[in-house]
Amino acid sequence: MRYLHTMVRVTNLEESLKFYCEKLGLQVVTRNDYDQGRFTLVYLAAPEDVDAARERKAPMLELTYNWDPESYSGGRNFGHLAYGVNDIYAVCQRMKDAGVTINRPPRDGYMAFFRSPDGVSIELLQNGEPLEPQEPWQSMENTGEW
Repeated sequence: MRYLHTMVRVTNLEESLKFYCEKLGLQVVTRNDYDQGRFTLVYLAAPEDVDAARERKAPMLELTYNWDPESYSGGRNFGHLAYGVNDIYAVCQRMKDAGVTINRPPRDGYMAFFRSPDGVSIELLQNGEPLEPQEPWQSMENTGEW
């Protein structure tokens, strides 16, 4: 058994793609529109996993967009998505500069949380050892839920 993907339902596909691709840095592996079922599936992977994901050898994030309006609540009820990063401070700064609220700043140089436009909780973990604590992150308070 191996992990394949996590599916997240999204209410606005273009807004979600902008968030996950342009802000977070994931890349589209595949996109398929299903006219008969009236939905679109987009599979995303971290840049270092794209080639392996195409061969189903790396985990992916599946965005499911149902064309008919639906309401989804409790985006956090399944837990969270987690990504390992090489420089947690740089990724958090990029997200902050893109207008994303960092709900749990990386005060410890190791872990941070923020949310997608649909309220999905996303965790970043520093690859390897934690980075030395740095400002402004070290003294930044939590904001909202994560």
